[in-house]
Amino acid sequence: MDASSRATTRRTLLRSAAVIGGALATQALAPLGRALAGAPAILKPLPADQFVDFGTNAETRWSSVDPRRYLTPQSRLFVRNHTVTPTIDASSYALKVYGDGLRSPRTAASPVSVTLRDLKRLPRTSLITTHECTGNGRSFFSSQQGTPASGTAWTLGAVGTVRWEGVRLRDLLRHLGLDRDAVSVQATGLDPGYVTGGVDYGPVRRPFPIAKALDDALLAWEMNGEPLLPDHGYPLRLVLPGWVGIASIKWLGSLEVSTTELTSPWNTKWYRIGDQVLTTNPVRSAWELPWGAQLARGRRLDLTGRSWSGAAPIRRVEVSVDGGTTWERAHLGRARERGWTQWSWSWRRPEVGSHELLARATDKVGRTQPLVTPFNDNGYFFDAVVRHPVTVV
Repeated sequence: MDASSRATTRRTLLRSAAVIGGALATQALAPLGRALAGAPAILKPLPADQFVDFGTNAETRWSSVDPRRYLTPQSRLFVRNHTVTPTIDASSYALKVYGDGLRSPRTAASPVSVTLRDLKRLPRTSLITTHECTGNGRSFFSSQQGTPASGTAWTLGAVGTVRWEGVRLRDLLRHLGLDRDAVSVQATGLDPGYVTGGVDYGPVRRPFPIAKALDDALLAWEMNGEPLLPDHGYPLRLVLPGWVGIASIKWLGSLEVSTTELTSPWNTKWYRIGDQVLTTNPVRSAWELPWGAQLARGRRLDLTGRSWSGAAPIRRVEVSVDGGTTWERAHLGRARERGWTQWSWSWRRPEVGSHELLARATDKVGRTQPLVTPFNDNGYFFDAVVRHPVTVV
């Protein structure tokens, strides 16, 4: 390792220690009467003006999003946990890789152990992606369509756009040696086992095709130039760009590479609609406004928002204030290939009273947000245009 790499590694380790130490120190304040929202399931602070706290989960408030910033800071990113955030010692951490899909097959009892130092010897890459929970928008099945669905009642805040740093999974697999007949990879986290209905389903895990592994899958240890926070997967997580958040396993403990199709409850029982296993995220849009915002009347109101798609960049965004009878084009701003698109729209001479703001996006593969989304019991993939109430005063 050269001097520059050693210096970079030292800085990363120091930052990691500060991040973990800060999280644990903040957590320790609870017995002194300064209990944290979300604790103990979530370690980072959840200020009420920035988050809706669901206990094991936390949603970003769109009213707290800064229109001047493209990326979502880690401190502001939503949290989706099935159980609680674990604390993991990076100095003793190793990723276990095994399966008959390796050129030299390994069993789960005798895996290849890959340390963070090993990973950081491989070519590094950074990637900006929009990261989103599968159930984002779930509450609107009830409030907007009158068909309640089970699960966390997210509005549209279970999403953010971040810059990941790590190594391509394909580089690790090629380094280890991949069997030509490999078809499936299963990622398993180090979080506690998920228990529901009296059944322990074990740690969160989910398989994905080898084609995705060799395409754009990433093993990430940094977000926005900082070590991952514990709530976001420290010390290492999987990132599957454009795919449902559940596929990007946090606190990555192992990868099984197989010559047969792998399954888990997270693709056979959950995160599917009928026979469809959910992968690529749909198109969605959100206004950077409080729900029920009061807007001061003027000759013109300049409003902002963001739209995103798991499949392709956004081609256009349209806005309606008459229930969808007529639509106007919004002005598209900053965008990245795999990130969201910022946009703005000027509301000229708005009338005093109650209104609903509608924003719909179309991506570059032709997917457009509908006015109504078909119902499913688990409330996945609500991609309909959300009717955002405001009052002009």
